[in-house]
Amino acid sequence: MSTPAETVSTTISYLRPIDAEGLTALGKKGKSNPDATVTLKAKTVCEGQFRMQTYVRDLAPLLIDEPPHLLGENNAPNPSEALLATLGACLAVGVHANATARGVKLTKLELQLEGDINVTAVWGTGDLNPEKPLGFTDVRVKINAEGDAPEEVIDDVITHSNVWSPVANTLRRNVNLVVEPA
Repeated sequence: MSTPAETVSTTISYLRPIDAEGLTALGKKGKSNPDATVTLKAKTVCEGQFRMQTYVRDLAPLLIDEPPHLLGENNAPNPSEALLATLGACLAVGVHANATARGVKLTKLELQLEGDINVTAVWGTGDLNPEKPLGFTDVRVKINAEGDAPEEVIDDVITHSNVWSPVANTLRRNVNLVVEPA
């Protein structure tokens, strides 16, 4: 007596897709006006202690705080952690967009970021040695992406996205920064 063959089905869950036609149109718009620049705006308001609300467009405010060891209430990421989060989000946007442009459907996209920072200057109230590097001295990003393309293709998408990331490039080069009283 023979037993019937067992059928096994597998469902692949892809990340929510990007509008490929919209992405193509956006790319064409960029190519037709390569010198276009936009001005992005944000407004940060201190609520007290180190609790900051940053307002962008008409979105809910982004909360920034410091951890207890830096005298904050630990309600949200601190500014340096937010910078890492912003870099991670920008790189992820680029990977997903470039995968879509190449017809690759992603099933997983996770980024692990870490950065080394000396905090002993304590925002200008601590060790003020002018030889000390302020801000991050090293940032490391590991991108774990999977999809319906060979690993080499996905790795190439990651490499390409890194080259064209606006936030990564802002961190790589000096940017004109003006801070002054209002």
